[in-house]
Amino acid sequence: MKFPERIISTDIIISSRIRRNRVQPYEPYAWLIEDERTFSGKVEPVGVIFLTNRECPYKCLMCDLWKNTTTESVPPGAIPQQVKMALEQMPGVRHLKLYNSGSFFDPKAIPPGDYPEIALLAGNLDTVVVESHPHFIGDSCLHFRDLLKPELEVAIGLETVCEPVLKALNKKMSLDDFRRAVKFLSSHGIRTRAFILLRPPFMTEEEGVFWAEKSVDFAFNNGVECCTVIPVRGGNGIMDRLAEEGYFHPPSIKSLEKVLEYGINLGAGRVFADTWDLNLFSSCPHCLEKRKKRINEMNIRQALLPPVLCHCNDEPETLNTM
Repeated sequence: MKFPERIISTDIIISSRIRRNRVQPYEPYAWLIEDERTFSGKVEPVGVIFLTNRECPYKCLMCDLWKNTTTESVPPGAIPQQVKMALEQMPGVRHLKLYNSGSFFDPKAIPPGDYPEIALLAGNLDTVVVESHPHFIGDSCLHFRDLLKPELEVAIGLETVCEPVLKALNKKMSLDDFRRAVKFLSSHGIRTRAFILLRPPFMTEEEGVFWAEKSVDFAFNNGVECCTVIPVRGGNGIMDRLAEEGYFHPPSIKSLEKVLEYGINLGAGRVFADTWDLNLFSSCPHCLEKRKKRINEMNIRQALLPPVLCHCNDEPETLNTM
């Protein structure tokens, strides 16, 4: 594990950024439908809405979600309008993820006064998943849950249980913060899922796999029902600088397979590998599509599948750095 001598502060992270994308406060910046094995065991279509709102106050080292945020809080009523617009494009979905590039329970991002209308729009669904930093977990979660007819689930970024790296990510949370948040939600009947990073900065490939697996263990041991493993990407400014200085390299798609296999084999809960832009994590044109297909099928089946055989398994892999 290798760290730079200087502390990478919030100011350095912000000063390394490129420009934001242009977004509209009354329109989600994206939405999609994806198949997912749900808590019930059924494979069903899930609607995902990427809400446009104020940037998260926590400037995490690896985060690029700020690119699609506003510089000020959106007006009251804007978030329900975004939800309504996207839901009209995805008729028939029974489950919904509301991801807002930060914390749903941050009142400067999602006005609590909008909760009743959001709940009404979600009235015919079975599940609503939102995301939140542990510091925003509290009574507002219970207020929103009580307004909902669907079951509420909260996703929390655990990131890594390697404490020196977690501190260096500038997330401003501890493992105890995560533990307390999950305990609070579980005690009130709210299921949780954890986001876990594969090879964040400062780790070798082997350390990345080791700590991702330990993070899956930690999440399940503390009551999380579902884990999503996210291979870390560059492209947000500071991560590119760290890559140039030798402190960051994207993980291999084979490492993602390994951690997914490990998590599924535990049988402790659902484990998914994030599949966005998997091309970034492989340089082998012969097996990439087969590996992508295998990862997607393991996500859906929650079962191990035969490994992909390729000559690159026995050769060092050189990945795209960005």
